[in-house]
Amino acid sequence: MAYKISDACVQCGACAASCPVNCISQGENKYVIDKSQCIECGSCASVCPVGAPEIDND
Repeated sequence: MAYKISDACVQCGACAASCPVNCISQGENKYVIDKSQCIECGSCASVCPVGAPEIDND
């Protein structure tokens, strides 16, 4: 399952910098993940200081 970024995001950009497929971009209030490009590697979750990236169960 792809990842999503929760409202806990502090917009530091660590997740986007760590994404090997560049599917994370800055949104209006938080970073967002393009689910169609996410390879489910978990790189974003491993570098986030607040744990905002999480598996999208929707």
